[in-house]
This record gives sequence, structure tokens and C-alpha cells, in this order.
Amino acid sequence: MKLKNPGLNTICTHVGEVPDEQFKGAISPIYLSSSYQFMDVDVKRYPRYFNTPNQEYLVKKIAALESTEAAMIFASGMAAISHMFLAFLKAGDHIVVQNTLYGGTSNFIREEFPKLNIEFTFTNGYTVEDFEAAIQPNTKLIHIETPSNPLLTITDIEAIAKLGKQKNIVTSIDNTFASPVNQNPAEFGIDLIMHSATKYFGGHSDICAGAVAGSVAHMELIWNVSKNYGGSLSDFTVWMLERSMKTMGLRVKAQTKNANKMAKWLTKQPFVKHVYYPGLKTHPEHKLAKRQMKGFGAMLSFELEDAFDSDQFMKQLQLIKASISLAGVESTVLSPTQTSHALLTPEQRAEVGISDGLIRFSLGIEETKDLKADIKQAISAIK
Repeated sequence: MKLKNPGLNTICTHVGEVPDEQFKGAISPIYLSSSYQFMDVDVKRYPRYFNTPNQEYLVKKIAALESTEAAMIFASGMAAISHMFLAFLKAGDHIVVQNTLYGGTSNFIREEFPKLNIEFTFTNGYTVEDFEAAIQPNTKLIHIETPSNPLLTITDIEAIAKLGKQKNIVTSIDNTFASPVNQNPAEFGIDLIMHSATKYFGGHSDICAGAVAGSVAHMELIWNVSKNYGGSLSDFTVWMLERSMKTMGLRVKAQTKNANKMAKWLTKQPFVKHVYYPGLKTHPEHKLAKRQMKGFGAMLSFELEDAFDSDQFMKQLQLIKASISLAGVESTVLSPTQTSHALLTPEQRAEVGISDGLIRFSLGIEETKDLKADIKQAISAIK
């Protein structure tokens, strides 16, 4: 059955199911074969070519969620973003990169691009004027991240897309923190949309994967590079990811609701110095976030007052887990200085406002009254 303009949860549940013509199972079958027939077939399938049955159908779901023509799935978020970069940049080219973004991406650019003679400029800020000022004659790609990791800054997606088209430059976005549930950059004209699928796509802290979505023409360029680097995903993990994405709409909406409640509550607590969350009216880009997001996301960050040690606070939490990564159904906290942005120097972190005491808070689906109680008892334990 082909539906016209299916809703979010219908896409999550039904688009991208692998056909099971023989047994009519309720869920997709798993094709674990690493070897497929090559004679008298329309498609020569091979895991490294990103076209096994499970791979082929899962990307249909991702493309439908992001309103793009095509998509690809990778073994990790870094595999997705690095393959995307290398498909559009060669020696002598230049990329403009947002200054506030995931530390792994920043480190990849700083460490690997000089080896490849690819030039790069990190913007001084995240307004469209900052990006335009950084463009050079050899700029081939503009990359943004909004909301950003870990300070939840908001970049004007539509303005960046228009800038790229005016200058004939490809634009890309890391849409991990928002997820397709809360933000669809293709609607604003962005060319390429990247996700760490480990996060909200997976949602259960048991999958490592990445994804890129875009036009057929752009995805073919990425495929031509990716088949050589070999960052494909195992079909069992692809199957697990497709299963997990069935509930993504429900999960992320519940997590986003929790984040809104907890952000507002934290701003009223005497032990909290600052809360970073685009859903707060005090956030400098709140109106922009409201314009381009369907929900403000399930991620926030906060800083405790100087009298409280953030490490000791996280150690005392009992319900909320002090854990690397984010977006699982369980609430987690971490120190960006020690994890996601540990590869940056203290000076580089200071330049973008990441303090040693910053705590990144990924909201799960628990009752907020229980999360509040856990935070209160942890603060009481370190007074």
C-alpha cells in the first residue's frame, strides 16, 4: 500500500521494511549473507557496496524521514561524516566549518585534512555573516551543526542553504541532536544531512552507526568514495537499527517533552549557574529555533554554581547514568571536557565556551519527578 504523505510514526513503522513475500512476517527478515549471485541479476550485491537487502531498504526509511531522494548507512557517525567530506573535498579545496560542533568532527578536520592538503576555516561565530566571511575562492563545502554539541547553539539553516546556493557551494549539516523528529534541514534547502545513527535512530545505547541523506546525485558521489573506504554496516546491526527506528517518533517526542520540563526546572534551582537549551525563552536563538525546529530536542547542558564540583555531582547520581554517548531511553550525563571534546586542547574548548564544569544532559523517557529527585539527592550529598 502506497500512502500519500504518511505521518512520522507511519514512516518510522512501515517505510523501509524488507519485503517478506514467502512468510509474510510482521518484521523485516535479516539477510546475513556476505556473498550474493552476480549472474543474471539486476543488482550485484556486496556488503561493502552498501546494497545488501537490509541496507537497501533501511535507507529508504532514512530518506523518507529527512524528505530526501536517497540515503546511505555507515558503520559509525564518524564514518558517515568523514566519507561525506572526502566525497566533496580534494587536495587544494577549502571547507568552511562551524566553530561550535562535535569534538570528533573538529579533531578529524584538524588532524586529517592537513595530510590531504585540504584547507579549512573554522568560523568565528555561527551567524550567516560569520560563514560568508570565511568563504574563499576554493571553498567547496560549508558544514554546520544545529543544535550544536554541547552548547546547543542554533544556526540559521535556511540562511546557510541560501548562501551555499548563491556561491555554488555544497552545504551539509549534522542533524544528530535534533533528529528528523524535531528538524528537517532539506525543507530549508540544505544539500546533505548527516546523523550519528548511534544516537536517536538507535535510541537504546546498543548500536553504533551513521547516516547521510541527500539527492541521488550527491549520494552517488559519496558512494563512489565509500565503496573504497569500506565503512559499511553489518546487516545484523542494520536490522537492529530498522527495528529501533520504528519507535523513534514516540521516543524522541517523549524525550523532548522531558527536556523542556527539566530545562525550565534547572533554571530555577539555586545550585545551577546556567542552562543551555533552545527551548528556553532566555536562549539567544530561541526564536530562530522555534522557526526551524518542530521541537527543541532532548539535549541540554548546564553548569553548577562554583561551590559544587561537577565530577562529584555526577558520581552521586543514582538514576541518571554518568555515561558516554547520548539519546538512549535512559537519561545520561557527561563531561564534554573529558569525553566528546577531550581531543580538543583547553584553549580550543575555551574559544567556543566549553568550561571544565559543563555537564551535558541527555534526557531519557523516565518520569521527570524521579529525575528531579535524583539531582536533588546528588546535590545534597556533595554540599
